[in-house]
Amino acid sequence: MAFEGLSERMQAVMSKLRGKGKVSEADVKEATREIRLALLEADVNFKVVKTFVNRVKERAVGQEVLKSLTPGQQVVKVVNEELTALMGTEQAKLVQANRPPTKIMMVGLQGAGKTTTSGKLVKYLQKQNRKSLLVAGDVYRPAAIKQLQVLGESLDTPVFSLGDQESPVKIAEQGLAEAKQEHVDYVIFDTAGRLHIDEKMMEELKQIREKVQPDEILLVVDAMTGQDAVNVAEHFNRELGLTGIVLTKLDGDTRGGAALSVKSVTDCPIKFVGMGEKSDALEPFHPERMASRILGMGDVLTLIEKAQSNVDAEKAKALERKMRTQSFTFDDFLDQLQQVRNMGPLEDMLGMLPGAGQMKGLKNMQVDEKQIGRIEAIIRSMTPYEKEHPEHINASRRKRIALGSGTNVQDVNRLLKQFDDMKKMMKKFSAMTKSKKKRKGFKFPFMP
Repeated sequence: MAFEGLSERMQAVMSKLRGKGKVSEADVKEATREIRLALLEADVNFKVVKTFVNRVKERAVGQEVLKSLTPGQQVVKVVNEELTALMGTEQAKLVQANRPPTKIMMVGLQGAGKTTTSGKLVKYLQKQNRKSLLVAGDVYRPAAIKQLQVLGESLDTPVFSLGDQESPVKIAEQGLAEAKQEHVDYVIFDTAGRLHIDEKMMEELKQIREKVQPDEILLVVDAMTGQDAVNVAEHFNRELGLTGIVLTKLDGDTRGGAALSVKSVTDCPIKFVGMGEKSDALEPFHPERMASRILGMGDVLTLIEKAQSNVDAEKAKALERKMRTQSFTFDDFLDQLQQVRNMGPLEDMLGMLPGAGQMKGLKNMQVDEKQIGRIEAIIRSMTPYEKEHPEHINASRRKRIALGSGTNVQDVNRLLKQFDDMKKMMKKFSAMTKSKKKRKGFKFPFMP
């Protein structure tokens, strides 16, 4: 999970401070020493750490803290604000050209994920009803053009290509002409990378930049490479003048050094982060939300956005009615399970809840995806009648369901018991809300 080690260390420091009714300079000094160690262990750039710690120390021993009623919480507020400022203060949005198409040039080293990220960017823009054209400009990496074409096909998005014999500059030029002719909103240029930075690559990218005059030059960089990612960003920014950075594989970067360093070192904002392999696993980067998550304050806004984009509103209303009338079936249960899973790894969802890291039951919780898979297999092994009427599933039916799902009878019994308990709870809740409605004209939550 992103920032896992840093988050634990920072939350421990903040927890000590929150409990103090009075904060001395010695307390601040001890806290900043621990913060400094935590950031260095997270592979944050040394100069960035030094500046950050000095800023926190300067503000934490100032009048705004010492004269406040809750100095401990005030120090936590200072750390949160400085951590947010470190990553860019506010969300840096994609530029939109006055006259379409908006031109986005994707650059980076080979293996950072430029082609995959280009596809994810198309998916992100589709959610805003924007039409894109992908331009296949990587003529050097074997099968790079084919990879982009397969991505385009899966996203129902056109891909412009002249094969791997033409120059990338000519491909970019003609790709732009095609985008204007097709009246698309965005044209995304997928460019070639190398295993390391060299003059030939940079010269080619500069020629493409001069020819198409991009509105955005986005550097795609692997977050898991830590300070190497920052060094690469610094070099590309110096040569090309980047407008934004996309950090890929942030979900696998337990330290987070690149995310915390790159804005300060390059003064170039992080615009997106890759949080998985799926086509929709590209998220806008919100510095203030990330800072809150690191300090254990949760990220409720992102959680709500994920729910809104992945949960079908009509299905949610239908589910509410079924819960109210106690007609909830195993088909409904399976549908809800799939919608929740679409939001991403369940442990990541839990990590967005405020204080989840401090709760005994949730701390270091690992959600067993295999167990969820077993539940799905059991339900799919039931007949339509059994899903509607689980109370009629007798011993022989249970044996058949277990055999069909590759589980055992005990697993089937456990699921049936849990489902029965859940329906009883729904019945009690429904009775309680009816009673309130009679007394106060109460409306059932989420009632359409």
